[in-house]
Parts: sequence; structure tokens; C-alpha cells
Amino acid sequence: MKNLGAEYENLDQKVYQIIKQMIEDRTLLPGQKIPQEKLAGELGVSRTPLISALKFLEHERLVASKPRRGYFVRLFSRKEMISIFEIREVLEGLAARKAATKITDAEIKTLKGFFKGFTGTKRITNIQAYSKEDKKFHTFITRTGSKELLTTMLQTFNIISLAYQNLLHEGLIRAPDETIREHHEIIDAICNRDAKRAENLMRRHFQKGIARLKEEKGKQQMTVIKGGE
Repeated sequence: MKNLGAEYENLDQKVYQIIKQMIEDRTLLPGQKIPQEKLAGELGVSRTPLISALKFLEHERLVASKPRRGYFVRLFSRKEMISIFEIREVLEGLAARKAATKITDAEIKTLKGFFKGFTGTKRITNIQAYSKEDKKFHTFITRTGSKELLTTMLQTFNIISLAYQNLLHEGLIRAPDETIREHHEIIDAICNRDAKRAENLMRRHFQKGIARLKEEKGKQQMTVIKGGE
């Protein structure tokens, strides 16, 4: 890593951005303790800007502090994830609608390139690669269709979604084979500048994720009840 102490004046913000990116990239995994001394050494900063950055991330609910134990990347419950996806459904639906009305020819070319590496694949097995493409896809649509404030809000929700406790699926709620067709339909609607269809498809995409989370939550509750019998 670069020695930030030698390069930047606003260390708190720079350290905050780096740790946030590490959570987004899953270099720091959900539930993992954040190695403060190691990070400070690698970044070439003191503990002061590091703690300041961690406190800001705690305010954003991306990390959690545990007394006498340190800071950890937050794990999110299914109930919390349902609430987050309900918010993303509305906001990203709006972003898709706006993207369809303002997208440029150059941006259309970029949008059509998403998921091409998975086209024609009978079964998508590279979950990590698909998850990264999924994140880039949603980020691109958000940035194309929304203003900076909405983009920043959705970036945080997107990171939280990636920090979902289902580590085996890289933060994905549903399997790639279920969602890739939906992604292509959203791409076609935006590229055809069909704003209403783009919003409806994006909202339906999230509604299916919400339904899956509710189904998992119900199964979890049943398991707890049976375990107590």
C-alpha cells in the first residue's frame, strides 16, 4: 500500500475511502476484525486518522465496534437486508427510469458490454466474477441516471448488500442463473430509452430478491422454533 502519511493532508478522509473500498471489494469480509495496527503500518499513518475513519464507517453502519475487542465489518440480518432492498428497489428503479431518458450513445455501448462474458453459459459457476459484474452494473446505472447524492446513498446500500452474511455467494441473494436474464432485460429497456419499462424491470428485479430474503427468514424462524421444541 502507499504511504498516505507522506502524501496527503486530509488523512481521515483518505483512510476512510480505503477501508470502505476494502469492504466493498471484500478484502475485509463480513464479521472480520479490522486489523488496526497492521492497516496503520501499511498506510503509513498513526492510529488517530484510522480511528476517525472507523468511527465514520460505524456511523454509516458498515463497521461495528465491540468494547475491548475492536472494530469489525458488520454482519447484517435478513430483516435488515429486507429493509435495505426495499429502499434500493425504489431508488434504483428511479435511477433506471432516469438513465433511460438521459443515456448517451457512448453510455449505451458501455451498458451493452455488461455480462457479455457470461452470455451463452449454461451454468454460471464463477460467482465471484459475476458478483463483481453485478456491482459494476448497478453502479453504472445509478451514476448514469442519478445525481451525486443519490449515487452516494446507493453506493453505501450496495456495499451493505455485498456485506450480507451469505459469504458463499459473494453477497448475491439469488443465483446468477436466475438473475442474468433480468439484467439483460433491464439493459435492453434502458438502451431502447423505455423509461417506464426500465423502472418496472428494475423494481421487479429487487422484489424477487426481497421475496427470497423473506423466504429465508421464514425458514430460519421455523428452524429456531423446531429447535426449541
